[in-house]
Amino acid sequence: MTARDDLPQEIDTALRWPLLLTRLGMAAETTVRAFWPLWSIVFASLAFLMLGLHDLLRIEVVWAVGVVAISGGLWALFRGRRLFSWPTRTGALARLDATLPGSPIMASMDRQATGAGDEASSAVWAAHQARMVARLKEAKAAEPDLRVSRADPFALRYVAVLALLVAVVFGSVLRVQTVSAMGPGGSDLASGPAWEGWLEPPYYTGLPAIYLNDIKSARLEAPEGSRVTLRFYGEVGALGATETVSGAAPLEDEPEDLVAVSTSTAQEFVVRQSGRLEIDGPGGRAWDIVATPDRAPEVARDGEIDVSYDGEAQIPFEAQDDYGVESGTARLSLDVDEVDRRYGLRMEPEPRPAIELPLPMPIAGDRAEFTETLIDNFSQHPWANLPVTIRLSVTDAADQTAQAPVESINLPGRRFFDPMASALIDLRRSLLWNRENAADIALLLRAVSHRPDDVFRSSTDYLRIRTIMRRIEALSQVTMTDDQQAEIAQAMWDLALRFEEGDLDDARERLQRAQDRLSEAMRNGASDQEIAELMQELREATDDYLRQLSRQAQQESEQNPDQQMSQNQNTMEMSQNDLQQMMDRIQELMEEGRMAEAEEALEQLRQMMENMQVTEGQGQQGQSPGEQAMEGLAETLRDQQGLSDQAFRDLQEQFNPGQQGQQGQQPGQQPGQQGQGQQQGQGQQQGQGQQPGQGQDGQGQNLEDSLADRQRALRQELNRQSQNLPGAGTEGGDAARDSLDRAEDAMEGAEQALREDDLAGAIDNQSEAMEALREGMRNLGEAMAQQQQEGQGQQGMAEGADPGQQRDPLGRSAGSNGQIGSNENLLQGEDVYRRARELLDEIRRRSGEGERPEDELEYLERLLDRF
Repeated sequence: MTARDDLPQEIDTALRWPLLLTRLGMAAETTVRAFWPLWSIVFASLAFLMLGLHDLLRIEVVWAVGVVAISGGLWALFRGRRLFSWPTRTGALARLDATLPGSPIMASMDRQATGAGDEASSAVWAAHQARMVARLKEAKAAEPDLRVSRADPFALRYVAVLALLVAVVFGSVLRVQTVSAMGPGGSDLASGPAWEGWLEPPYYTGLPAIYLNDIKSARLEAPEGSRVTLRFYGEVGALGATETVSGAAPLEDEPEDLVAVSTSTAQEFVVRQSGRLEIDGPGGRAWDIVATPDRAPEVARDGEIDVSYDGEAQIPFEAQDDYGVESGTARLSLDVDEVDRRYGLRMEPEPRPAIELPLPMPIAGDRAEFTETLIDNFSQHPWANLPVTIRLSVTDAADQTAQAPVESINLPGRRFFDPMASALIDLRRSLLWNRENAADIALLLRAVSHRPDDVFRSSTDYLRIRTIMRRIEALSQVTMTDDQQAEIAQAMWDLALRFEEGDLDDARERLQRAQDRLSEAMRNGASDQEIAELMQELREATDDYLRQLSRQAQQESEQNPDQQMSQNQNTMEMSQNDLQQMMDRIQELMEEGRMAEAEEALEQLRQMMENMQVTEGQGQQGQSPGEQAMEGLAETLRDQQGLSDQAFRDLQEQFNPGQQGQQGQQPGQQPGQQGQGQQQGQGQQQGQGQQPGQGQDGQGQNLEDSLADRQRALRQELNRQSQNLPGAGTEGGDAARDSLDRAEDAMEGAEQALREDDLAGAIDNQSEAMEALREGMRNLGEAMAQQQQEGQGQQGMAEGADPGQQRDPLGRSAGSNGQIGSNENLLQGEDVYRRARELLDEIRRRSGEGERPEDELEYLERLLDRF
């Protein structure tokens, strides 16, 4: 086969554009490789001139740099002209053909050299040519290779480009013309002197810098504190500047309105006042500059102070500034003139520094105008609930400070409704007011603790208050130090909290205390915030009381099931909604100021809770087959978990001999013995939960039994439970059986791994078995829940219903039948919004604490940005 120089019309049409683009790309390659030194030298020379480096160097150095640049440019031009050549059509065809599979261009240019007279050979050749022509239709232009890294290993071309970009941003094209004024007679050839000027506002304004050469208007507004920079090029003295905006003193022989005259090559000054700036000389210009003053910031309280039940104060405020507030401070001082100077406050107060707190600033957004809330708890401060003066002040970036009018308020603090707690807090305040009150305080403590049986609910409380009393009596005879005063005050505070909140194990007493405190708050005219807090405490105490009743009823049913049956027949159940509506009604009446009706409703609630009883199932004998199966599977899951823990400890012992005792094993136990003890201690409530080989007397399993034997016994027990699993034929029951089959297979794999001493593999299989067990229990629980919904009503215990279904007095499921959770205890109504506000305030408070870790502060900022 031989090649041809021409192309058929069809092929030439298909390759016209790809061939043209390929040829242009090859021309670009040749141009870049030939002339990159030339444009690098040109870029570097322009950067040198635009940055004004020639103005900073000696004339000899500038001429030397110019000779080198010109010589290098001529060499680069000669080199480029010698290396550059326009790509040919043949070369473009070869480049394009190399990018196509099978070189279809060359194939289409070939002609059949042998076998032209053979019909079969000609047919094959025609088919080959047709395929090559079809492939040419997919041809695309070859990408040019513009890399010159081999010729420029030090990347000098990029250095030149970077220098030019810096000159464009920070330099000026006008500086290039000043090079013509250099040398003898150069000033005659120059086009004339030139100047540049910038006006830079203070950074905190956020305003951009102004290029004075572009300002055509005769009037220019600039913030006070702006910096003006002028640069003069050309003959020294040809240009000058006069200004009256800096406030500089005038010279003796100059008029008052034109000062700070300068003919130097550079000048800088700050705008202090309105005035005139004028540039004298060729191309000069003048502006009337109006200095806009930086207004002082403003701050004021915004609304009433909210105080939560635990004494946390929320002080809202608003602030504004033309360019943004930088920081702020709240200063609280004791207002002695407004204090009721009676009892423990008769003496002069001990000197204490004022309370100074930083005002929280917005983390994100504009600080020009905003509203924030100062959150803090002053309950333990000596001035809590006493008159104080509050002064808010803010500062802007220009160090201008503004203060809000001084206000007199009562320092927010926690209020105590328990009589003993309130009395103890008053005595604590007297001690902190002046330690000379110590003798009177000790006398009063002795009086209130005279008959402890009538006052104290616990002997511990009585002993603590007697300890405090004796210590105060002892220190009243000597000079009490600051540390001793603070220690006694903290002890009195802790005891008051114990009186107020209580530390009771009996939920009934906690409920009664919550009711008493709410009733006391009604009589004392508590605020809406305190009422909401006390109502929430009542709800929590009620839930705790109901759980305690449910637990007690379950224990009684196990001890005397017959008596439980007789109680079930005479019990009427109350729904949770009824109780919730009653407490909501009490809160609504209190917020409306109808205290008499609220106290009556609270008394009805108290009587109802005192008469409440719990109905429970009959224990083990009354449980349904599904509940028994659930408890058996739960027992198997616990045993499997214990066996897996023992295998893990044995695995640790293999790699860390002698360390097993540190993992909780008792002295003298052998590997595997601890897990046996755990296994024996479980499953005693249900008979079917005991494992074969575990022993009924707690000592049946010998120390020599291996983990593999215990795993086999556990697998056999699971097999027995699977055979007796209820719900056959239902979707949930079948899914539960499939999960238990997988658990049994995993247990068999764990047993085999244990016999092969592969503890790591055994632990993996045991994990799979436990996951399958959990899935089986979930499936069985869903099936049981569906059956109960079909066979029972919405709430209550209807006649003929399953007595084994354990429910608390509000009709809620006790959760022993596989149900994982419900929405019965979720917050509803106004509590949702109140709790959301508390969380948001807490996030804001923590975000203002600069000592917290940086990661935590960033996380809090993201939360505030989102919500």
